[in-house]
Amino acid sequence: MTETDERTGDTPSAGSDAQAQWVTGEITKEARMWAMFCHLAGLVGLSPILPGVGSAVAPFVIWQLKADEFPFVAEQGRRAVNFQLSMLLYGAVGAVICLITLVAVPLIPVVFFVVGLVDLIFVLIAAVHVNAGEHYRYPLTIRFFKQAPAV
Repeated sequence: MTETDERTGDTPSAGSDAQAQWVTGEITKEARMWAMFCHLAGLVGLSPILPGVGSAVAPFVIWQLKADEFPFVAEQGRRAVNFQLSMLLYGAVGAVICLITLVAVPLIPVVFFVVGLVDLIFVLIAAVHVNAGEHYRYPLTIRFFKQAPAV
């Protein structure tokens, strides 16, 4: 039987090494650092360099590069990408609703500001928790990428 995290209900994402690492809580400093980078990379979407889509692309790249090396990064990277995709979807739906109502068109910048602010706050909270070696799960997240079954 596989162990699960009592707080999140998740199981480790890869073989027996991941299970041992998850259960004992022994997460290396390097794994914590890369997991924190996955979360912080979501802030790229708030910059003018890669607006919008960059918030999901940057964590996705780090997740894919480091997931095989660090099970903690595999777990946290998946959660960071899911959260960023959820925020993109929420912003797009809010903008479409404003456009459909026509009266609320001036509120589109407010929608993007609120979604960006929520994104910023939760990303910073996640980065702090992950850097401390805690398994963090974002609220308000749609699970686009499901956890791979334990092998």
